Amino acid sequence: MFSLNESIRYYLYPYPTDLRKGFYSLSGIVKNLMGQDVCHGDAYIFLNGHLDTMKILHMENGGLVIYHMKLEEGRFRLPDMDNETGTNTHQTSWAELVLMVQGLSLSGCGRKKRWKPE
Repeated sequence: MFSLNESIRYYLYPYPTDLRKGFYSLSGIVKNLMGQDVCHGDAYIFLNGHLDTMKILHMENGGLVIYHMKLEEGRFRLPDMDNETGTNTHQTSWAELVLMVQGLSLSGCGRKKRWKPE
């Protein structure tokens, strides 16, 4: 339980979501709109229209888990999505998720070259 880490693939749903939705409704978005399967163990990130609430849906050992965060002040900043047209999903990284949650921005900063496994 509580096993989000950098070895998991993260997919951001780039449209505002009604976050009153629970396990089955969010799983329906993953399957029907994102074209993914929640049972593969990937994590799916959903944000509301005000960008102050986030839910992450993840299949872990034993079943589905929802991580839910509500900001008291401020908004989540979305990662650059490079104008991906015609897609209902944006693959993101653990590092970008951590930056979103911590309220940090990469604008004006650069990343140093690092080796990444394929």
